[in-house]
Formats: sequence, C-alpha cells, structure tokens
Amino acid sequence: MRTPRLLPAAVALVLVGTAAGVTVWRPWEGSADASSGPGGITISRSQCGQGWTDPKAGRQTIVVHNTGSAAAEVDLVEIGSGKVYGEVEGLGPNTSAPMDVQLGAGKYAIRCLIEDTDPITGPTVTLTGDAVAGAAAVPVTKNDMLPLVKRYEASVASGVAALAAKTDKLRADVGAGELAAARADWLGAHLAYNSLGAAYGAFGDFADRIDGPDAGFHPLEKGLWHGAPAVVLKPVADRLAAAVHGLQADLPNEQVDPDDLGLRAHEIMENALQFELTGENDQGSGTSLNTALANLNGTATVLAILDPVLEPRYPELPQVRKWEARVRTLLTAHQNTPVNQLNRTTREQLNGAVGQLLEVLAPVATLCEVRRG
Repeated sequence: MRTPRLLPAAVALVLVGTAAGVTVWRPWEGSADASSGPGGITISRSQCGQGWTDPKAGRQTIVVHNTGSAAAEVDLVEIGSGKVYGEVEGLGPNTSAPMDVQLGAGKYAIRCLIEDTDPITGPTVTLTGDAVAGAAAVPVTKNDMLPLVKRYEASVASGVAALAAKTDKLRADVGAGELAAARADWLGAHLAYNSLGAAYGAFGDFADRIDGPDAGFHPLEKGLWHGAPAVVLKPVADRLAAAVHGLQADLPNEQVDPDDLGLRAHEIMENALQFELTGENDQGSGTSLNTALANLNGTATVLAILDPVLEPRYPELPQVRKWEARVRTLLTAHQNTPVNQLNRTTREQLNGAVGQLLEVLAPVATLCEVRRG
C-alpha cells in the first residue's frame, strides 16, 4: 500500500466546509482583501473576540483579525452546546480572514486557540431574530477518540498477526519451489496487508519494506507472475516475511494518532482510486480490484469504529453507507479481473462510485478532528 498523496490543505478544507455545513476559510495572507478590509473581531491573547459590534442572526460574513504575535485557530461556538459554526485555521499574525456563517438566535462567542496558550473564549454575544442556524460540528475531544483508537489498535494487532502467518506460508512455498501455491498465498497475504487500513501511517519504514514499489509484495508479485525461478524469489520472500515480523514486534511502539482515523478513512479509498483502479500497482497478478476491495474493507473497519463519533455529528452518514455498499457490489462482481480487461461502462461505473464515496467521506476527517476547548 503506497503512502497516498495528501490532498492540498486548502482543497480539503473547502470540501469539508461544503459538505459538513461548517464553513472553513484559509487566511488570505498578503492579499488585498486581508490588508484593506476592516479590522473586524480581534484575535489575541489579551483581546480574544473583542469587536463583535453588530451581532445578528442569519447568514453573514465575520472578519477576524489576528493582532497578536502568534498564529491562531479561530472558532465561532455556541455557548452551552459547544457546537462550532465557523472556523479559521492557521491565521497568522497581523492577518485577517473572513468567516462565512449561518447563525440562529442564541448565545455565541469567539474561541481563540493560540500557539502555546490554553484556549480562550471571548465575550458572549446574544443574537436575536427568526433565522435558522446552519449545520454545526459538535467538537470531538481526546476522551471521545482514545477508546476508539484503542479498539483500532487491537484490530490492527490481530490483523498483523494474521498477516505474519500468511507471509510465513508464502515464504515456505517459495522456499520449496511451489510457485503455483505461492501465487495463491501471495494474494491472500497482500489482501491481508491492504485491509489494515488507517494504521499504515503509523508503520514508518516498515510500510516501504512490506509494500513499497521496490520491496516486499510488489517485486515478489512481478517475479511470481513473470516466470522468475524460486532461487531468485526466495530472498525477496524472506525479506518480506522478516519485515512483517519486524512490524509485529514493533507494533506496541507504534501509535495511531487519533486524527489519523478520520483522515485515513478518506485517503485509503483515494489511494485505491489512484493506484488500484488505474492498474498502476499491478505487477502481473491482475488483482488490483481485489486489492481495492481490501482497501474498502479497511475503510469500513475505520468507519465502524468511528460510528459513535460520526452518528450524532454527520447527517450524511447514510450516504456514506450507501456508496460504500455500491462500491463493494461493483468490486465484488469484478474480482480477479485485470483493470485493463474491464469494459468502458464498468470502469466508468467504478470510478464514478468511488468518486461519490470519496465526496461523502471528505468531511469525516474534520468532524473527527480532536479539538482543544
């Protein structure tokens, strides 16, 4: 599983803002809008949230201005519920940024999260009127995520143990010159690795040694499906098994970042779209769609563990389940079919379904992000 190309931060945030209803703006540092616009609401250690002089319900653009000397994150929160209705990240010193929000009647405040400083909540502002509030994100805390991370780490430990057993069998087959059996066992072991999902970001150098472009599963696949003799393949299989056992031994030292669970839910399938549905990773086995299905299983595992956090926060979760099921149906129907043998209609259906799944998965990372406050 290659480490995926991350989406540019600004693009990812725009997607999240659109889908989740929490509008997130990146600061326009040095732009005319930032330098010539009004000072707006002050963000600093001594004057957090000062200057909200025209409180009103409804759709509005609020300008926040960092007058301090350190970068800050700015949240507009509802008092009592703690719901976040707007957010600006990475607001540099002497920089302004707009925050587009839809607010109903109620009590709100600006919360300033400044580097090396505890969260500061500004003055409470009371809004009146008949406008209906837009969607908001209920903040996720470290206490919300830690039990889920523990569940996921336990799942990964079980998965790596199964992977080690499969790679041992693969190594034994290659060592015995049983290459037909090795091809079958290669697929089982490779799918076991690719179903591990969100954990791969925590695997460090082991990830490249197990499934990098020049080591582990990929060169072994190439040799097994292109007639390489067992004597050539044996060192490759030995190194692969050694790397898996090294990972298993080191696993207690590997930590899954709580924020990675939500982030990887999207990236696993982005990775599948980029490398598996294009056939780019195929070294001769013709099993890219099997691998994509294993990636989907990894995504499903992550989503099931995140369900307690997502269920009350993400109204589009049924759409995630709908498109996950659609992608699963398509991949299952075409397992063991090389990508280059799919007809145009099938490829369009697969790409379209995975694209829709990625769209509804995009907000998951922000909704599951651990927030200070």
